Amino acid sequence: MKSGNSITKRLLFVLILLLPVATLPLWDRDSQVIAQTEDTYQNLETFTAILHMLQENYVEDVDSKELLEGAIKGMLNSLDPHSSYMDPEDFKDLQIETKGSFSGIGIEITMKDSILTVVSPIDDTPAFKKGLKAGDKILKIEGEPTKDMTLVDAVKRLRGPNGTDVTISIHREGWTELKDFTITRDNIPLISVKAKTLEPGYGYIRIRSFQANTTKDFKKSMDDLTKDGDLKGLVLDLRNNPGGLLDQAVRISDVFLDEGLIVYTKSRRKENNLSYSAHKNGTSYTFPIVVLVNEGSASASEIVAGALQDHKRALVLGAQSFGKGSVQTIHPMSNGAGLRLTTALYYTPNGRSIQATGITPDIIVPTSFLTEEELEEKNGKEKPQFIREKDLRHHFDNKSADSKNKKDPKKDKELKDVDDKIQQELDEIKTLIEKDNQLKQGLMILKSAQIFGAMRSK
Repeated sequence: MKSGNSITKRLLFVLILLLPVATLPLWDRDSQVIAQTEDTYQNLETFTAILHMLQENYVEDVDSKELLEGAIKGMLNSLDPHSSYMDPEDFKDLQIETKGSFSGIGIEITMKDSILTVVSPIDDTPAFKKGLKAGDKILKIEGEPTKDMTLVDAVKRLRGPNGTDVTISIHREGWTELKDFTITRDNIPLISVKAKTLEPGYGYIRIRSFQANTTKDFKKSMDDLTKDGDLKGLVLDLRNNPGGLLDQAVRISDVFLDEGLIVYTKSRRKENNLSYSAHKNGTSYTFPIVVLVNEGSASASEIVAGALQDHKRALVLGAQSFGKGSVQTIHPMSNGAGLRLTTALYYTPNGRSIQATGITPDIIVPTSFLTEEELEEKNGKEKPQFIREKDLRHHFDNKSADSKNKKDPKKDKELKDVDDKIQQELDEIKTLIEKDNQLKQGLMILKSAQIFGAMRSK
């Protein structure tokens, strides 16, 4: 037991030794700080006394390291949902997330009102395919309640080797009872950017999350979309994007802005306040942009949407975003662990804080995706029949149109020789647009803007 006493005494000595270094310069400036420091000393004495009692009297031997880590985690969890202590293994996982891949079910989670909540499912992952949605509340993992579970512990339980199953109990708004989802873990590739052409002249770029290579991949996608000529419009899809690296969000915004604020932060210390501004780039894009957001758009994705919205550079369409307006700073620790600490709130160029409110779209279109069955049923319904002039008996033929529509055997042959892969991609894009109401509305707005722009120029 002497060793336990020794550890406790050394701990108290170190904690007391460190405190005056940080607080001594303030004593002469503010007497209130002295009172706070005295309170801290008393609480530290209470803490070390409890630690000593546990070491001396607990029914089983205790691991002092585990107790101290538990105390640190509890302290941070009492602050806000996003501050946390990561042991060396967890910190390593975080670094992998921004660069590589991991094995799990593919969701971003947070603590909302002390309830484990899905921020967004990652596209094409097991969770996404099972139908998990932003806002779903995870009340149990493998039958164990998540009420007193930390965010880090929940992530650990959801991840695991490829091919293994995990069962989570979900409550969704409108449901009267819990529903169990058994999901098979898989490797989650962190592909940040996906791009495609929706129709000739209209591009689509989906940013899943903001990682180290996001801007590089985004610019490459832009080059691919514009290599055959100028774009008439772009749909920038930030739905179910849980955020990521702040600097990448700033750089993506800067691609479309030539000047002005992108985002600024306010922290407790004025000297730590930061602001990020746009600057002229080598390439200037002038085509209209529609940004898609939904309930799963958070943090860095809200920075981009807010910046482009405030500068009138893009029209934001979709549903109210998640509302994570805080900035976390990662501090590596000497023992290989990491401290994720909320250090500031960020604001859009017009001074809007989106913390707990989110980005309000310019055009609100509820999030709704048709399932394969619903799409098949929709397409299977008989369309109303209308009689047209050509259906009337003895109608006049349009000889001019007939000559223009005359079939060209050579062109017909070319159409038949279209590569199967390209045709498959076209079919997939058509299906994607039909299933996705927000995307369909976004494309329609871009095409309308092009038509009205042509009318105005004439």
